[in-house]
Amino acid sequence: MMYILIALLSAFFAAITTILCKCGLRDADSDAATALRTTIVLVLSIAVVWITGEWHDLPNVTGMTLLFLILSGCATGGSWLCYFKALKTGDVNKVAPIDKSSTVLAMLMSFIFLGEQLTAYKIIAMVLIGIGTLMMSIHTGKRGSKAGRWMIFAWMSAIFAALTLILAKIGVQNVNSNLGTAIRTAVVLVMAWIVVAAKGKKNVFSGLGGKAFVFIALSAVSTAASWLCYYYALKIGDASVVVPIDKLSILAVVLFSRIFLKEKLTAMSSAGLVLIVAGTVFTIL
Repeated sequence: MMYILIALLSAFFAAITTILCKCGLRDADSDAATALRTTIVLVLSIAVVWITGEWHDLPNVTGMTLLFLILSGCATGGSWLCYFKALKTGDVNKVAPIDKSSTVLAMLMSFIFLGEQLTAYKIIAMVLIGIGTLMMSIHTGKRGSKAGRWMIFAWMSAIFAALTLILAKIGVQNVNSNLGTAIRTAVVLVMAWIVVAAKGKKNVFSGLGGKAFVFIALSAVSTAASWLCYYYALKIGDASVVVPIDKLSILAVVLFSRIFLKEKLTAMSSAGLVLIVAGTVFTIL
């Protein structure tokens, strides 16, 4: 089906985003980087809406649809802020699997709140993905407060990501996906800049010069591409199928982290990755 191919494309762009962000966050404040990325994503999203002519539909967006898009944007903002705080100090192949655990929760919520069918294959998929995620995240932390902090932020990111899916699925039902993406991104942008302003630090953007800016900007472009693909697939396909396929980005993330960041998987983590991939395959059977 077309929406499966689009979801796979979203996963690819999502993987590129993670690696580029990790490179850009080495000397930069994570919240400031999130604000900068979101600004660029919003500009690109608005450009797509303008080019496709979907901005003509803005007056037709109902109050209820707008409410769910705003709530989805708030959940996305929470997920982004937490994810990149975790990514700032944690290894990519340790943080990403915890973030991907949102898949199991999202599938359960799709069954409860959206009435999507929960087949035997999907139940098996949830078990495999859940066990695989646990295996990839177990014994990954280092002793000390910093290790505890990045892991907490990673789990918070997963919870917000699952909420994002359900709220977004409801919100995009009666609006073009590109327009919905632009509205949600605007909400994330406001949240990100509020967090930056609340810090009250004059040097909050001091680490975003040179290479860091380039990496963050490129990550914003890949984020926009991932979002546009993801929410279009979500609009025309089942959430319980689109979300797990999007999580296949973990394969590319692990590969890219090994090539560019020299991060290695343990035997336990490798086995967990196999289970996650197997579980993802079961979701589309």
